[in-house]
Amino acid sequence: MLRAHRMSALLDTMLDTVFERARSIRPPWRARPAPPSEDVTAASLLAMAQDLLGERSQSSGVGIAKRILADYAALDPNQKLEFFRGLVEDFAPAPEPIATAWSAYLARPGPITLAAVTKAAEPPRQELLRRLNQAPSATGDLVRLRADLLEALPAHPDLAPLDADLVHLLRSWFNRGFLVLRRIDWASPADFLERIIRYEAVHSIATWAALRDRLLPQDRRCYAFVHPAMPDEPLIFVEVALCAQIPGSIQTLLAPDRPELPVDQARAAAFYSISNCQAGLAGISFGQFLIKQVVEDLSREFPALDTFVTLSPLPGFQRWLDTQGEETLPADLPLEDPRAARRMALGAHYLLCAKDRRGRAVDPVARFHLGNGARVERLCWMGDTSAKGMAQSGGLMVNYLYDPATLEANHEAFSREGTVAASPALRTLLRGVEAVAA
Repeated sequence: MLRAHRMSALLDTMLDTVFERARSIRPPWRARPAPPSEDVTAASLLAMAQDLLGERSQSSGVGIAKRILADYAALDPNQKLEFFRGLVEDFAPAPEPIATAWSAYLARPGPITLAAVTKAAEPPRQELLRRLNQAPSATGDLVRLRADLLEALPAHPDLAPLDADLVHLLRSWFNRGFLVLRRIDWASPADFLERIIRYEAVHSIATWAALRDRLLPQDRRCYAFVHPAMPDEPLIFVEVALCAQIPGSIQTLLAPDRPELPVDQARAAAFYSISNCQAGLAGISFGQFLIKQVVEDLSREFPALDTFVTLSPLPGFQRWLDTQGEETLPADLPLEDPRAARRMALGAHYLLCAKDRRGRAVDPVARFHLGNGARVERLCWMGDTSAKGMAQSGGLMVNYLYDPATLEANHEAFSREGTVAASPALRTLLRGVEAVAA
């Protein structure tokens, strides 16, 4: 037994070494970025941007676009800020053509005059961004450019018009029709697996052995959306556990020594981690498409599956509890304790009733799943007793149920009236808080 343990540890070490070396090798099919020009400045980039808009030769335009993107990557944060401000100020639509087109529309309303208004009102920087996107690997470069812009935006709200143009174009370039669903398994390329480790945002993956435990067993699945223009980069991925019943503890689900479930005994598929990977695509949602597509694929592969749920954190719950003056409870507190019962009731209130300043469900994960048409199914007492789980959720986790038969109706009720679909058990918990309040 001891020898087997040592052999397993040795294998894990060898795997980590192999993959670390694989990460240092640049695949031959990945285009090398152009070296930056000497003495790059924001002003020189803005001058090249003007040249790109005036260039009629497509091949010459591609070369200019490639140079702009390479030079942009060499700018320091202050220079990038100056470049952004130049795009806002120097590439805005001129007011005179807009006024002329609008007057023509008012004089003779119709599709032709309306099209003229639309054309006049489009900022030249949108065409500039389109032309930049013609360069090799430009889509990923522009996603990273927007990530830089989002970092600057809170302190510089005057850059919002540039962000609006980027969002407008990225939503077109990354619509569902262009996304490719890819299953990620232990045989996937090493550099792609390394990205899964790096981008995992819910339950961190510390080692390659831990990643193997999430990908290799037959009762585990991982799926990602990729874009043809960024084939080596996941946009978003979801990790799935096939279970005999709805799980209530992430510790049990991810235990290294857990028994592997024969897939013919699986009746529930649990989505236990969903991670967005590209900061520059914030606000461009893929998650609802991903989960629904994975539900369809799993249903075809495993017809015996009849339940699709999440095992999700409540990332703002502890912060909300602090505003209510609630004490911190120990992780080993049994559910039978009256304090635990009250905490579960408060969890139900938080999910079903608590609102933010905009009148939305206060929990961001709840907004995502409820907006997809899921139902709040069950609260899981001490479902995550890790340091992160206790700090953000007070140890609680929640199952959201994805029932294909009710998704559309739940989505409509939530988006139109803010109605939260919840199981009878959650409604019962909620009454516990209302009784105390009375």
